[in-house]
Amino acid sequence: MAKTLVIFDIDGTLVYSNKIDSQCFAQTYRAIYGLEFPTIDWTKYPHVTDTTIFKTVIRQHFDREAEATELVEFQHQFVALLEERRRVQPEAFLEVPHARRTVERLLGDERFVVGIGTGGWLRPAHVKLRHVEIPIDYIVVAGADGHEQREGIIGQVVDTVARSHEVSRTVYVGDAIWDVNTTRRMNMNFVGIRKNGDFDLLRNEGTSVVLQDYRDYDLFLRAVFEAEPPKRI
Repeated sequence: MAKTLVIFDIDGTLVYSNKIDSQCFAQTYRAIYGLEFPTIDWTKYPHVTDTTIFKTVIRQHFDREAEATELVEFQHQFVALLEERRRVQPEAFLEVPHARRTVERLLGDERFVVGIGTGGWLRPAHVKLRHVEIPIDYIVVAGADGHEQREGIIGQVVDTVARSHEVSRTVYVGDAIWDVNTTRRMNMNFVGIRKNGDFDLLRNEGTSVVLQDYRDYDLFLRAVFEAEPPKRI
């Protein structure tokens, strides 16, 4: 039976950790390089992925390409800081209401396959997913490791799932303007999530279906089946 592939973003979509995550990224950079991080407004970067953000700042500050070894070291210290903050400030890593239950129900429904495609690196992604107990053992998870653009990350999930499942429909679930732009370029169905109810932020960019969270599972399923690629504005 052909299935519907539902791919989730993480930050702001499954887990509310955007603010602390960004702060830790900038703090890690200052600790290693002794320089102020330019901005945590991710729209200022060519692509909103950890890899592109890190490489862009290295070019700006040092007029060179980032080395593989320093990227590994940065990730190591970044993850350690996230783990520390998770222990000290667990309230800063909150599950989007009923996100875990929704993922679990999708996994138990033979009509669906679940994937996760995040612009962050995999190690910090796992920290956040573990914290809110979202199961990943049976989920294809792709991150910015080896990718600078979000299209490549989402494409990796699609290609991996296609090796073992027949997929007739793919829907990406995300919360940000860059998720809208990415799915528009990929002509991929999109469901928006906005925790504060500011739906117009995504609707004004061409998104047809926006929800606040996953409290109403039937409403979420309708959104998945009704979702369309974002319209060109």
